[in-house]
Amino acid sequence: MYQFKNSLLYLLLIALTISSCSEKQIQTTQKPNIIYIMSDDHTTQGFGIYGSRLAGLNPTPTLDKIANEGIIFDNCFVNNSICTPSRASIISGQYPQTNGILDLEGVIGVERQYLPTEMKKLGYQTAIVGKWHLHHEPAAFDYYKVLPGQGDYFDPEFLVRGEKSWPNNKVKTKGHSSDNIMDITLDYLKNKRDPNKPFFLMHHFKAPHDDFEYAPRYEDYLADTFIPEPESLYHNGNNGSIATRGKNDSLTRIIGSSVSHRNLIRHQANNIYWNDTTIYKKYRNVEDIAPSEYVKWEMTPEERDYTSKVYQDYLKKYLRCVKGVDDNVRRLLDYLEAENLLDNTIIVYTGDQGFMLGEHDYIDKRWMYEESMRMPFFVRYPKSIKAGTRTDAIINNTDFAPTLIEMAGGKTPDYMQGHSFKTILETGQEPEGWQQATYYRYWMHMAHRHQNPAHFGIRTKNHKLIFYYGKYWVDTDDPNATWNKESWGNDFSNHTPPAWEFYDLKHDPKEMNNAYGDPKYKDIIAGLKEQLIKLREDHNETDANYPHIQKVIDAHWND
Repeated sequence: MYQFKNSLLYLLLIALTISSCSEKQIQTTQKPNIIYIMSDDHTTQGFGIYGSRLAGLNPTPTLDKIANEGIIFDNCFVNNSICTPSRASIISGQYPQTNGILDLEGVIGVERQYLPTEMKKLGYQTAIVGKWHLHHEPAAFDYYKVLPGQGDYFDPEFLVRGEKSWPNNKVKTKGHSSDNIMDITLDYLKNKRDPNKPFFLMHHFKAPHDDFEYAPRYEDYLADTFIPEPESLYHNGNNGSIATRGKNDSLTRIIGSSVSHRNLIRHQANNIYWNDTTIYKKYRNVEDIAPSEYVKWEMTPEERDYTSKVYQDYLKKYLRCVKGVDDNVRRLLDYLEAENLLDNTIIVYTGDQGFMLGEHDYIDKRWMYEESMRMPFFVRYPKSIKAGTRTDAIINNTDFAPTLIEMAGGKTPDYMQGHSFKTILETGQEPEGWQQATYYRYWMHMAHRHQNPAHFGIRTKNHKLIFYYGKYWVDTDDPNATWNKESWGNDFSNHTPPAWEFYDLKHDPKEMNNAYGDPKYKDIIAGLKEQLIKLREDHNETDANYPHIQKVIDAHWND
């Protein structure tokens, strides 16, 4: 009898031990998985949830569903609307002058790949799939399969970890990149990860980056649909300044790549009619333009017809790429749901910046104008985020890393400049003292034949103030200055006039009236300048290292 009781006690102790271990394992596996999905140049106009002129086309039913099941941010902004700097801020939680990435040639070594490093400290297995575009090996991730550079839309190669040194281990694929990137993500989730550990996965589509090469199955999508056009495509009102238009509009033929023929150096026909010699015309630089071509721009009836045709083709190609993204995200949701992972996975969706879809007759990004600066951003996680939540709290891309780290149970590292908005995700409310403004800086003066002047500024909920300083960040007037920015594609003759722009976004949300000279805004503008000085100092974004730029700022600060 005594031996029997001892045996029962022994079995009970074993059962309790097993139960305790199982409970600990369940607690570990119940830590939320995180999937961060980012598309390239997917702007807020290209969604249903953001209520743009394109919303009625229902371009993103899957993404809209995710957004409506979580929280939507209406005031998410990039700090530099160009691919590499934006991605660097996302991966580092730092502004450009701190992480060192000012332009497209910047690199992020493993020592500054802070986000995956911090996630691994928290027990996460980390992976990145798709577009990386930060040049050095994403070695801080446990697993990667990324496009080399910009990558190809069709039959893309991917770089993987292997026996050879980076970037020599390559895997070839067949098909469209949006499908291939999702295939890789699903393969990772099914076969590569440890199912007993939480995962942090960054899934980066190449689409809908130009040249907007969509999968053939979307050829008929929107084929017979008229795409709503922005009024500012044809009539730009009082948008801009002498910095963007020149005196008496003398710079309109070279600044800001266009849909119409306005920009002689780069317009949308370059992308979609490149093999039609009767339409296509391309100059490398300002010096290539003959004086006879350089006449004051006018939107004639004939030019309006041409511009509308180009716009319709442009938007259909763009939205077909978006359709491919949306359909592939549906595949991911189906897998997560089938594997009972959906409700324990934080799903984040964003773009790496905004994009101009013809507003002000502009294409591409780079601008501090709303369509370029504003990022889509929404998060689904039913365990702590209430469905149907929407917020106008201001966040920017340096805030992403701190937030993801805290959602994973960590604490924002001191070296990160961004702020966690975890509280906003969980309550829908701004905490006391939350940031009321965001800073922006575009460095690549007159680069890439898009010909955008360098500028910086501040954006609050109701106002925007922009200063165009019109100089390269390298002092090209200094005979000792060195220059190795081959990708910029310009010489140094294109300094542009400095100028201010101010927009009252509450009354002028489409930024059609530069009201900088309006006396009624004098006090508001003065206050914004004070805030701008503080933001530049707080974020290590001053021009202390660029005295030739600071000289221009000082000379024109009170203009």
